[in-house]
Amino acid sequence: MSAAAPVAAELPPMDVADRARRLRGRLGDAGAGPPVDALLVTNLANIRYLTGFTGSAGRLLVSAGGVLLVTDGRYDTQAAEQTAAAGADARIEIASTLGAQDAALAAALDAAGAGRLGLEAADVTWGDVRRYAEPPFAAELVATSGVVEALREVKDDGEIARLAAASAIADAALATVRPALAEQPTEAELGLELDTAMRRLGADGVSFETIVASGPNGAKPHHRPGRRRISAGDLVVLDFGALVDGYHSDMTRTVVVGEPSDVQRRMLDVVGEAQAAGVAAVRAGVDAAAVDAACRDRIERAGWGDAFVHGTGHGIGLDIHEAPRLARTATGALRAGQVITVEPGVYLPEHGGVRIEDSVVVTDDGCRPITLAPKHWRV
Repeated sequence: MSAAAPVAAELPPMDVADRARRLRGRLGDAGAGPPVDALLVTNLANIRYLTGFTGSAGRLLVSAGGVLLVTDGRYDTQAAEQTAAAGADARIEIASTLGAQDAALAAALDAAGAGRLGLEAADVTWGDVRRYAEPPFAAELVATSGVVEALREVKDDGEIARLAAASAIADAALATVRPALAEQPTEAELGLELDTAMRRLGADGVSFETIVASGPNGAKPHHRPGRRRISAGDLVVLDFGALVDGYHSDMTRTVVVGEPSDVQRRMLDVVGEAQAAGVAAVRAGVDAAAVDAACRDRIERAGWGDAFVHGTGHGIGLDIHEAPRLARTATGALRAGQVITVEPGVYLPEHGGVRIEDSVVVTDDGCRPITLAPKHWRV
């Protein structure tokens, strides 16, 4: 995969056109949340999912009357081009002021006869709610949660191809940068090398701030790379991902500079076994909590249960953290087509940290890893 040929040009299409139809079918379903006549989508990742539009400002009204995308003049051409390219059947209204945009949304609500308007509760402010409760709006407001996100959990083939492409870029970037660890760079220098390598290999950006955590910093699961120089005897946790056409990859590998101590070697063995047990437990129909238990049981038997301080994994897609969650408290079963991470860890300040993470596609009879970088720990 080279930077000369844009990754997105090689990818199969996604089934964007059918998403708004499936969403409309859920609006009156009390099982999917409070029944509403229309949903005002304000989460930008959800708008992108439903229409292909990637602008930084916009609102999407989905009702029996159709789909209306309201945005401002900066995105006049972009909105038309992107929705057409995605095959989204959306009417576009361009208005320069918030009041004019509100008027367009209210008129569409009236035309659709929508008496109950759903708002994405996790994405609106108290000020937004007060504004939607006043003229020109006349609909009853209903708080909704996770309506679009529930559709996003199961990925189509085009989405999985983007996630796999992003993962392949991350795999290649690690292979390119890994030898530099022997030169004992700072954490920040190595992080920059990883980020640059992913860009050069065709990524649109990075999935999140790359984690390079060496020595005692490895015991901080979300350490930010700093000026500490990577030294002999360090465990080094590398957690990073690439972004391709809006979709995020996520992978963690832990390596050792020089020879590990006996405790470090045991940490690497235990976490490796726990991670393999978690991946082996993944399949459609299995409780998400059972995958967490498969990882956690191995770590607890090693006596380090208190040092595994986070959940086992999460979904990935247009957001780096999506449903489902894989944790002790998780509810629900896995479904074929979900893409999830499996990432147990052990964190001991006096020895460092070890985390190993793969992203996998859930299938009916197991799972398919899409992060393929070797897990060997020697630099």
